[in-house]
Amino acid sequence: MNKPVAAGAVAADAQKTVFAVLFAISAGHFLNDLMQSVITASYPLLKENYRLSFTQVGIITLVFQLTASIFQPFVGNYTDKNPKPYAFAIAMCFSLAGILLLSNAHGFITILLAVSFIGIGSSIFHPEASKVAFLASGGKRGLAQSIFQLGGNGGSAMGPLLVAAFVIPFGQGYIAWFSIAALLAVFLLYRVGVWYSAFLQQHAFTKRKEVREAPYTRKQVIMAVTILLVLIFSKYVYMTSISSYLTFFLMDKFHINAAQSQFYLFLFLGASALGTLLGGPVGDRFGRKIVIWFSILGIAPFTLMLPYANLFWTGILVTLIGLILASAFSAILVYAQELVPDKVGMISGLFFGFAFGIAGIASALLGKLADSTSIAYVYSLCAYLPLIGLVTVFLPRRNRKTVH
Repeated sequence: MNKPVAAGAVAADAQKTVFAVLFAISAGHFLNDLMQSVITASYPLLKENYRLSFTQVGIITLVFQLTASIFQPFVGNYTDKNPKPYAFAIAMCFSLAGILLLSNAHGFITILLAVSFIGIGSSIFHPEASKVAFLASGGKRGLAQSIFQLGGNGGSAMGPLLVAAFVIPFGQGYIAWFSIAALLAVFLLYRVGVWYSAFLQQHAFTKRKEVREAPYTRKQVIMAVTILLVLIFSKYVYMTSISSYLTFFLMDKFHINAAQSQFYLFLFLGASALGTLLGGPVGDRFGRKIVIWFSILGIAPFTLMLPYANLFWTGILVTLIGLILASAFSAILVYAQELVPDKVGMISGLFFGFAFGIAGIASALLGKLADSTSIAYVYSLCAYLPLIGLVTVFLPRRNRKTVH
């Protein structure tokens, strides 16, 4: 992806799927979300070290998710008008600062400051990186978003294993080793920025007339975006109940230790990575709504069974839930991007930002609920969230003449 090659190939790149760029941006997403996952994977250690309540654990997630979400639509809207090819490399510098601060945190307030730096890095990274995936898709938008999301889910899955292997046994200071991921991400995303800069300079990505023609009426756009955000709500509140509290649930119910519980979180996150990879191409071939229907409602029987399963079946259920639930995000995001094809960055920032923000709020509320009732009650209540997916029936039919 050096500059001379990119400059000479940008016209062709606009017409084909540029897998080198997609895999590079996916690798950057892997490293970004690997660092993010350090926060939740370190909860048992931080909770014990600083005697945190579940409410405080929820507040940590809230601060991280809000800083990772509140700026995203604004970043996306700004970069739609003023593209910044190297913004995601700069974002990793914020994450680097957050990782180093978290490894040396000595109290609740310092932890909040550390996770906010990581959140800011994430809020800058996602909108522009998602746009690069859109530009490099060559029309295979579901596939491109799946490859991009696969990196993020893979990083989220790997983080708990690395934390269980190196941080929990040896202490909080070992979090500093994750700064290597930040440095690698800066280098890799800088190289992506070189390709993106050449792409923009050569005007390879132009807004073709058929793309600018609105595939939906304004009323349909408002209704569809609202419904898609409701689906994101149900998906991410449930995912938060797993990512933030599954380890505590398993430790409480089955009396296993923190390292053992991380294995089940890995099963969920690893299955989520696979589901993400499959969801986009299936949506390209058979339609986004089919994937959304299957993903949102297909997990309902399994989520209803999870609070009552033994440890063996818990492993199977969280794997199935992760696989099916994660297949929806690429389809939902591409559906939304195609609603407003001239504002890909803003839409990406809105959906990533809303997902992170609602997850943070949910984590705080679920933590408070767990403190006042029990962690088992939280899971029995969240089991019904997938049923919200019935609102999918109100999604409008898209005009296929505008699909590319």
